[in-house]
Amino acid sequence: MIGADAIVKCLEEEGVEYVFGYPGVAICPFYNSILESDIQTILIRTEQNAAHAASGLARVSGKVGVCAVTSGPGATNVITGIATAFADSIPLVCITGQVNSELIGSDVFQEADITGAVESFVKYSYLVKDVNEIPRIFKEAFYIANSGRRGPVLIDVPIDIQKAALKKFAYPESVNLRTYKPTVKGHAVQIKKVIGELAKAKRPIICTGGGVLLSGAEKELRAFAEKYNIPVVSTMMGIGVMPTKHPMYYGMVGNNGKPYANRAMNESDLLIMVGARVADRAVSQPDLITENKVLVHIDVDPAEIGKNVGAAIPLVGDAKYIFEDIAKEEFSCEHDEWIKTLNQYRDTMGKKRNPNPAYVDPAEFIRLLSEKMEDDAVYVADVGQNQIWSCAYHIVKNGRFLTTGGMGTMGYSIPAAMGAKLACPDRQVIAVCGDGSFQMSMMELATMRQFRVPVKIIVLKNNYLGMVREYQHYNYKDNYSVVDLSGSPDLEKLAMAYDMKFMRLFNMENVEDAIGEFLSGEESILLECVIDPMDLV
Repeated sequence: MIGADAIVKCLEEEGVEYVFGYPGVAICPFYNSILESDIQTILIRTEQNAAHAASGLARVSGKVGVCAVTSGPGATNVITGIATAFADSIPLVCITGQVNSELIGSDVFQEADITGAVESFVKYSYLVKDVNEIPRIFKEAFYIANSGRRGPVLIDVPIDIQKAALKKFAYPESVNLRTYKPTVKGHAVQIKKVIGELAKAKRPIICTGGGVLLSGAEKELRAFAEKYNIPVVSTMMGIGVMPTKHPMYYGMVGNNGKPYANRAMNESDLLIMVGARVADRAVSQPDLITENKVLVHIDVDPAEIGKNVGAAIPLVGDAKYIFEDIAKEEFSCEHDEWIKTLNQYRDTMGKKRNPNPAYVDPAEFIRLLSEKMEDDAVYVADVGQNQIWSCAYHIVKNGRFLTTGGMGTMGYSIPAAMGAKLACPDRQVIAVCGDGSFQMSMMELATMRQFRVPVKIIVLKNNYLGMVREYQHYNYKDNYSVVDLSGSPDLEKLAMAYDMKFMRLFNMENVEDAIGEFLSGEESILLECVIDPMDLV
């Protein structure tokens, strides 16, 4: 067995079904060996999207996503996808080919110090120097990626190591890393402090982040909120922890969140932040969430607690374990007046829109689309105005809402949707993007066609980089600079080139029939919605 065979065997031991990537000479031994495996390789059309596709698979399956690219530009291209996964704590193992070991540092053809380049965007990275270390390294990499605060791990494998023979292949049964011992069980004393504050609180609220979804703690958190009648808001990454129409859910907080959600969080006397980083997009003024209230911060990563705001009660651990332990405790609390107040806010503080009837109203379109989508559908939002409209108007039932919140990487939705569809082929998967973000990943229509991945795609077309144009509208008095997307392709002809069904909506006439046609059937379909270029989120 050579190193390349050993890598494939490691992936098989970890139950990997798909590897997303792009070959080159430095990774060819691996791609040659994987031909003998049942693992399916997906030829992505640009390396960044290999990581995005692996991310989509990881987020809906709970497994580690895997991508493999070549050295030099292949490795540097994938960095944006790695950084995107790191910012949102998505578990990936990214394999990169490297030049011959003895040539490292010589600036030879397609050499890049990828372990150094990704240092700030990975949980850990390996440069394999001994072929016999491959089983240990891969066992550790998968464990690190999918434990504690999840995230990407990079393994750089020189081509000579891939070709070298192993003395013996033995995949470790367990991992014991002396310096890596993530805490999953919450401290009993801190849990009792939280319960004590809940018993006293008159205006409690829970703010959920993406960490709740990553830990699979949705059921436990929902049961807790329902039992004690505690209202819930979410960050962008926490959308989907509660169904949108759940009576105890009050929407997304932050700069683009619901006004009543932000007001609820500000007026609470007990705020429980769960699996959220307290970053600027969700909490623009950190002082407000500690003013006249008790802040409880629950996170599996101790480095996040206290980083942006001081917590009165820090609680380190995995959300699923913590809410399982809290459920074992019995206490009583009463805050009916608080719920009445929040319901009043929700009824009276909704944002009013005045859409242009000559175009598709993206807000109403997304709402109608959501109503007709299947109960467990996966909705993948890209970045830009489409993301904000999606956060505000998409209705999550028992499905998933995926987007890139921490890095905000344009072009994420189509490859992530492909990964999600491959992981869950029986679920409806829809990617929603703007015409700017679509053009960053439209080459992946070829991947969808080649591997028969039936993702449904919606493009909200306004011929602008809408979010930047809106910022320039407010801050530069309509002095628009480098945001005009004139020259964009005719999407009908583009769909025809990729043998995809195409639809176009100019306004809201017959929109429900169009949505019904779009959602029917299993095949890929591209729907263009022409929206007002001057519409604002």
